[in-house]
Formats: sequence, C-alpha cells, structure tokens
Amino acid sequence: MNTKSIAKFVSIALGAGIVAGVAAAPAVAQKAPMEKCYGVAKAGENDCAAGPGTSCAGTSTRDYQGNAWKLVKKGTCEATATPKGKGSLAPVER
Repeated sequence: MNTKSIAKFVSIALGAGIVAGVAAAPAVAQKAPMEKCYGVAKAGENDCAAGPGTSCAGTSTRDYQGNAWKLVKKGTCEATATPKGKGSLAPVER
C-alpha cells in the first residue's frame, strides 16, 4: 500500500466512526422523567383515565376534563395553566 492509499483508508475509517457515533448518540440519551397531569388534555387527547364509560387514551369528552390525564415532564404539571384552571397531580372536579 502506498501513502495515498493508507491516508484514504484512515480517512474513510474515521468518517465511518464519526457517523456511527452520531447515529448512536440519540440511543444513549435518557428520557426526561414524566408524571400524570390531570385536567390539561383537550377532548380526545388524554393519555388515559377518562372516567366511567370510557376505555382509556383519547376518550375524554371535554377539554380539560378533570379525571383525564396527560403525561407531562415531571415538575411542570401544577404550573400548567388552562382556561379551566391549573393542572393537578390528582383528579379534579370540573
């Protein structure tokens, strides 16, 4: 092998390593902790628990329904404002 061939090989190998490292980076990232937040989901956009007569996700019938929750980033629920009031870590009467 001559010097140009070796340089080309090293360049390709390094480039492949960088691409592989960038591709793997998202898999290493951890998801932020989440919590259930009641009373913040729009009708049909809840993650679960929409009360009697409903099965689960996407079944809330009213915007900001107090017994329907949505997953939000931990620590943000009670600061989330809606036209009907703030989010709650427990079901609310609405």
